[in-house]
Amino acid sequence: MTFKQSNYWLDTAAFPTPTAGDLPPTADVAIVGAGFTGLSAARTLAKRGANVVVLEANTVGWGASSRNGGMVLTGMKLDVETLAARYGMEAAKRMYAASLASIAFVEQIVREEQIDCNFSRSGHLEVACKQSHFDTYARSVELIGREFNHQLRVVPKKELQSEIGSDIYFGGIVDDVSAGLNPARYVTGLGRAALAAGAGVFEDTRVQRITRASQGGQSGSELDTARGRVFAKEVFIATSGYTSSATPGLRKRIVPIGSFIIATEPLSDALARELSPRNRMIFDSKNYLYYYRLTPDNRMLFGGRAAFFPETANTIRRSAELLRRGMIGVYPQLRDTKLDYAWGGTLDFCFDTMPHAGQMDGIYYAVGYAGHGVAMATYLGAKIAEQISGGKSDNPYENIPLPGAPLGLYNGWPWFLPFAGAYYKVLDWIA
Repeated sequence: MTFKQSNYWLDTAAFPTPTAGDLPPTADVAIVGAGFTGLSAARTLAKRGANVVVLEANTVGWGASSRNGGMVLTGMKLDVETLAARYGMEAAKRMYAASLASIAFVEQIVREEQIDCNFSRSGHLEVACKQSHFDTYARSVELIGREFNHQLRVVPKKELQSEIGSDIYFGGIVDDVSAGLNPARYVTGLGRAALAAGAGVFEDTRVQRITRASQGGQSGSELDTARGRVFAKEVFIATSGYTSSATPGLRKRIVPIGSFIIATEPLSDALARELSPRNRMIFDSKNYLYYYRLTPDNRMLFGGRAAFFPETANTIRRSAELLRRGMIGVYPQLRDTKLDYAWGGTLDFCFDTMPHAGQMDGIYYAVGYAGHGVAMATYLGAKIAEQISGGKSDNPYENIPLPGAPLGLYNGWPWFLPFAGAYYKVLDWIA
């Protein structure tokens, strides 16, 4: 099996020219990370007149922001029943409303900044891997319609052929509000928008240490980087699964989990329509799930947690074999189709599987997207930016606790991921 161990999306995007020259000695706000979260925040702050620097260890969109499946999904990783039981119905309603607003916000940015990223409200399809999974769909759809004022549609197995060219599933749920886009083109467009608004975006500027300090009677933080030191009144950490030892208190509350994707050669129009008649963003009902979609040039993009550890040449190669086997299990029609690409990225999960955005030790952060980051990262980046610039906060994730590991048995290296992966595989087997 011969394929490029590289990200398909990157071959479709032209990256912006970062800010030239030395780091400025001071800034109003220093943002660590030039992905969806950081660039959305930088755009919002710069448009409000703030002096903003974005400090990126690699290049714009280098992490999960360019490596994901490009799915702009409603909802969160946790189902609405769990949200309501844990936080109460009113809080759950605000969280769900934010997920819907986040998609509209992405659409607004794409329109305002004229970002050519193939944004399309193609909707998503969740497919049931077992009859018991499908049996819960009607209750969830009724609850979401009644309490959350959002309409979804249950698709029984006998009608599923109109949505997907596979007969292995027991039915599905369709949400027409979800969207798809090219994530590399979107994050590079966000980068251009932030630069055009006046933000400085500095690549190859890894933040090594952050220290509380004062300068000229103004309290703030000094950030020591690979390219020098900058003093900022406020700091916003937007590093998600790549959060480093520069913020150890936050790092030990985030679990970096590998997610891997393969992309086939371009398919014929007829085969593409057979596999996905409505061009949905598709994912299944397992804990150890698969997600897949057609790209704008008719490739089948197929992803999942094939290996839980973050990407290396070895985990990408192993994952490509597992994902190809999974893809053929869903779509036997692709048995003889050539793979062109395989790559990996690192998602960020918190221990409660929830997004979190607020302040810790005087530093702002937004993390924990758990695979729903395209829209929510963009949205929470802007919400934290509004808060930093003195606006009213309507962030529903600000006041929920950000837990650490049980018994404190975690310092940022996810040694337990193989055990977690085995646990979820067992859950999927017995569910």
